[in-house]
Amino acid sequence: MAESPSASYKAVATNETSEVKPKEGEGDDGGCVGLKPKMTLMNGITVIVGSIIGSGIFISPSGVLKNTGSVGMSLVVWIISGLFSMVGAYCYAELGCMIQKTGADYAYIMTTFGPFMAFMRLWVECMIVRPCSQTIVALTFSVYVMQPFFPDCEHPDASARLLAAVCILVLTFVNCWNVKWATRVQDVFTFAKLLALFIIIITGFVQLGFGK
Repeated sequence: MAESPSASYKAVATNETSEVKPKEGEGDDGGCVGLKPKMTLMNGITVIVGSIIGSGIFISPSGVLKNTGSVGMSLVVWIISGLFSMVGAYCYAELGCMIQKTGADYAYIMTTFGPFMAFMRLWVECMIVRPCSQTIVALTFSVYVMQPFFPDCEHPDASARLLAAVCILVLTFVNCWNVKWATRVQDVFTFAKLLALFIIIITGFVQLGFGK
């Protein structure tokens, strides 16, 4: 005898529920469907470090040195700025311990000032802050990539903008296509950034030792 549609639906629903049912001890969410975690601890560390140490660090020192007029004064400015940033990090650590919700700034502002201010903060972050910061990073990358090809003259501005746009499109594709690809790219660029910083810092101290 043919099986009724309702019976077939119940069988499919039972099978799907059994597939997503968590193992014993994994939580009490029942058969909830969610995103599978694919980031390791190292991936999380590289994301945080890469976000904190922005690519602008390779451009801003020259401006600081020009405006201060001396190496010693520029180091004082960097030390004061580092202390200021450290105080901000301690504030975030305290907020994270007090308000134990996911969402970072959104969760903190939601708890303190309500949903409207939290929404405005998130909207500004998504529509203005993040796009502008990614544009600056891409332009910085394109400038440094093109520098060897134009050692004695200024590089074309249009070429730098086009290369930055291509960079943003490639990274967008990687992030949309596969999470593992995105984490690997993040790991590689973070380690490369740290290596470049260490080389610059060590070279700077060596040159200071030579009196330059």
